[in-house]
Order: sequence, then structure tokens, then C-alpha cells
Amino acid sequence: MSANGLDVFDKTVQVTNIWLNEIMDDLGPDRQLAWHALGVVLRALRDRLPAELGANLGAELPLLIRGAYYDQYQPSNVPRRDRSVDEFLNPIAEGLKAGRPVDPRDATRTVFGALAHHVDLGQSAKVRDALPRDIQTLWPDSIGV
Repeated sequence: MSANGLDVFDKTVQVTNIWLNEIMDDLGPDRQLAWHALGVVLRALRDRLPAELGANLGAELPLLIRGAYYDQYQPSNVPRRDRSVDEFLNPIAEGLKAGRPVDPRDATRTVFGALAHHVDLGQSAKVRDALPRDIQTLWPDSIGV
């Protein structure tokens, strides 16, 4: 029996908690920070991707995480043209200021790791490959890219 009457809700909470636990393994045992970092990094990534690729990635995400991904989305403003890692990390650093101090590079690598682990390998590779080489270095499999 479902805890709240809908299996889809139970499933997305369960899967979201798996993602958050993996993020907490790297960033520390703070669920609020893990959720916040996940959303901030996903939105920065989303805004860097062409709209169609961003939508394809969004379709692969668990329902709750998909909501965080699309929060504040303005498709007319994408894709951003960040070329360097620092340009990419600046809005992430700004977004992370509200919580406990966390290095934006660490947060980004951790969230990219969760994406690489949970999103279809082909889709994950398309997302990584759509990023400039400098930003690809933050992706967990970027050795030898």
C-alpha cells in the first residue's frame, strides 16, 4: 500500500532521497544543503544547454528533481554562452550563498556525479558533450575527454 495513496509520489520521494544521500556523502550530512545544491547546479546546467537537450534531460529526472530543475525556467534566455569554468560557477556560487559554505566546484562535481550515475548513459554523455571543454572537466568521466 502506498504511504500517501499514489505510488508515483512514493517512488519519486524514494528516488530523490537516494540522490540526496549521494550528494550528502560528498557535501556533508545536511539534507537541506544537498537539496539546495542539487537545484542550484541543475538550474545552472539547464540554462547552459540548448532548449531541446535541456528538455530531454528534464524528462529523465525524477518528478521532484524535475520540479527543482524547471524552477524559474525562462527558455527565451537559453542557452547561456559561458565558456569558462569560472563563468559557469559564478551563478552557482551566488545561489549557494544562502546556506552553509560549500565550494561551488565541489557542489557542481557532486551533482554532475549524481546525474552521471542516475541518468541514462547516452543522455548523460550528450549533456556533458554539449558543454565547453573547460566545463566538461567538472563531469566525473571527463578524464580524457
